[in-house]
Order: sequence, then C-alpha cells, then structure tokens
Amino acid sequence: MTITARTEMMTILSAGLTAASPATCIPQVVGCDGTAVVIGDERIDLERVNRVIVVGIGKATAQMAAALETIIGDRITAGVVVTADGYTARTRRVAVMEAGHPVPDTRCLDAARRITALVDDADADDVVIVLISGGGSALLTLPAPPVTLPDLSATNRLLLLSGARIQEINTVRKHLSQVKGGQLAQRAFPARVIAIILSDVPGDPVDMIASGPTVPDPTTFAAGIEILKRYRLWEKVPATVRSRLAAGADGDIPETPKPDNSAFNRVSYVIAGSGTIAAEAAQQEGKRLGYNTLLLTTTLEGEAREVGKVVAAVAREVVAKNRPIPRPALILAAGETTVTVRGDGTGGRNQELALAAALGISGLPEVIIAALGTDGRDGPTDAAGGIVDGETINRIRAHGISPQDALTRNDAYHALAAAGVLINTGPTGTNVADLVAILVCGGHNAR
Repeated sequence: MTITARTEMMTILSAGLTAASPATCIPQVVGCDGTAVVIGDERIDLERVNRVIVVGIGKATAQMAAALETIIGDRITAGVVVTADGYTARTRRVAVMEAGHPVPDTRCLDAARRITALVDDADADDVVIVLISGGGSALLTLPAPPVTLPDLSATNRLLLLSGARIQEINTVRKHLSQVKGGQLAQRAFPARVIAIILSDVPGDPVDMIASGPTVPDPTTFAAGIEILKRYRLWEKVPATVRSRLAAGADGDIPETPKPDNSAFNRVSYVIAGSGTIAAEAAQQEGKRLGYNTLLLTTTLEGEAREVGKVVAAVAREVVAKNRPIPRPALILAAGETTVTVRGDGTGGRNQELALAAALGISGLPEVIIAALGTDGRDGPTDAAGGIVDGETINRIRAHGISPQDALTRNDAYHALAAAGVLINTGPTGTNVADLVAILVCGGHNAR
C-alpha cells in the first residue's frame, strides 16, 4: 500500500473515532442554562431537584463523565463510574474506578457495590444520570445468589470463546445479575433516571447495550438456558449458574423487570453516540478526500473470518467491475462480528476479519482493507485491529508464517504483527461498533 493511501485510510478511521468520542457526543445531547439541565428531550429543573447523582458503566464512561462535568460539573452531588484498565480520565466530581474486562474481577464487584449504594439511596427528589457504554456488561458485576464471582467469570469465558453473539451473551448475563436487565433502574426507583448511552451493539437495541441496566428486559431465564444449550455450554457452566437459571425458568425466583414495572415510568434515555455516527463521519471524511463513498451497513454481524471473505469479495468487484461504486472508492460498514475460538492463538475479531480479507485480496494492487475496534482494544491484545493490502499475505509468508494456519489457530495477531499491519491506537476513550473500511484507489481520479 502506498504511504498516501494508508495515511488517508487512517485519517478516515480517525474521523469516525472523533465523531464517536464523548467529548464530541455528550455536548450534542446535554446542555445547561443555569437553572435547568437538558438531556435529550428531558428538562431537569434544578430548583426542584435535591441531588444529581452520576453513575456509569463501560469503557467510555470515564470520558463521558469528564465531558458531562464540563457542562454541569458543580451541579453533580456525587458520582462514580467504572471503566476498563487504561480507559480513565481526569474528573472532579465523579470518582473513576478501573476494573477487569472482558472477564470481571473483584474490582468490578467493588465498583458495583459503590454504584448500587448510591443508587439505592436515591429518593423521589433525586435525579440519577446513568452513563452507559460498551463493556458495561462485564464491568457492572453483582452476581445474584447462588452465583459467585468466580462462577460468573467462568461462564463469561465460556461464552466469549463460543462464538455467541453479544445479544446472546447478554441474555445470560442479565439473569445472573442483581443489576442488569433493568434492575439498576428498579433499584433507583422512585428517583428519576436518565441514561446517556454510547451504543456498541448493531442496531442500537437499548436492552442489550451493557445488558440494559435501565430499561425493561424482554429476555427470560428460559432463553438463557436455551442459549447455553445451543452452544453446548449447559453442562460446562458452574452448577450455581444452572441452578439459578433453572429456578428462574420454573418461576421460583422473579423474572427481570418487564415493561409494566412502575420503575420505568420515571426512566428515559438518549443515545449520544453509536457505530452509525462513527461510520457516517468516516464517510464524510472519505468524500472530502475525493473518494466515491458507500455506507454498506451499520448492522454488520457474522463470523469474523467469513465476513472478511465477503469484504474482500466486495473489493474485488470494485476492481473488476467498478461496482457497487466506481473507483476511487470507499466502502464502509459498522457492527460487531464474532469469533468462535478453536485454536490456541492470539487475536480479536477485527484482526481475524482483516487476515481473512488479506487472503481474499492477495496480489491485488490499489486495495486496502481495515477493521478497527473503536475502543482501541481488539480482543485480549494491545492492537485495535488491522489494515491490510494485496502484499500483506506475502509479507506474512516471508516471516515463515502460514496465514491459513494462523486463521485456523485464531492467531491473527502474530501474523499481522509480522507483516507490520496491526493498528495500534491505545485506549481511545470511546466504545461504539467496529468499523470496517475498503479503499480501492485508481480510476478516473487516480490516487
């Protein structure tokens, strides 16, 4: 790939990250005129409010809290947010706690106890602002008896390795928790609850983002059991997990709160940022740089290596037929793929997608494909994703690595690292959907 093309690809991706950053998103949905705070369509008359309490869960919530403080700082009575290691920010009124992700640790439990202590103490004259972003499902951890933290961690690991979609994983998580699936809002009642959300789930289903702690839960204990059985995990999860889910399915313990629960009469939410916002901003930057652009989808899903094949096929179609758009072309997608881990390698869904795409465009000139985790951390690695071209596979092989074998072993990280095509951003402070981009240069505007 040429230096110019790679630089332009990174510029396009950076535009998406900037648009989805809390510093950009929060001021667009929060305002303060001195006597009132406006969040989305909700107006909070500060003279009629006793306390403004801020809690938050997710990788972006430290930056969200910092952005919120710049707007309503001194109006915040108390607050605490929990984020993943390395995703902190400087705040004055809201305490920031770092904890384990994607597998919860004891710090997640400590943070959940601090958050629930604030929420449980709220009354009808208080407003609870809940900051929510991707990563919140693991970070807000308060297991429901008889499930313990080690039991929950073991279940999370099994689900993450199984290839289950995030919606399926969160269905199970909700029913093993005292705070997920609308239960945080239930605990806050009768306080007024307003959630500000950065969505990392395709289609922005609010009941699934961070396992929907402030909205009604349409899923059931029985659905959680069915998911574990579908992925052949029912006999592998701890006995306490099976016991709780079975008791819930039999009606021996209450379901998660549903839409008719009175707590939701005092709850509202606004989606401040999403993969759609990031992808649209990336598209606009591509137009500014002179590319013909197409935003293919903002609900990308599927097995990462299979999606990578499709992405490569789209690139080949542009090269061969100048469609679905002519060169110079930028084609974008946002969403979240999955990886079924069968090998012993290292990587993440974006790296696996990129490696599969590299195999599909091997030898093609003027084609670049990038896959980026907008949080800056793809799987259990220090990379955000990969950016590949027609020479990537040759570079991998030159280091004595078989790219096909790397895919088989789920070892995209080391293959892409050998070729020097990993994307390393570090923690970005945001977390919306993954971005996938195809650049095909040349054409009537030769680049």
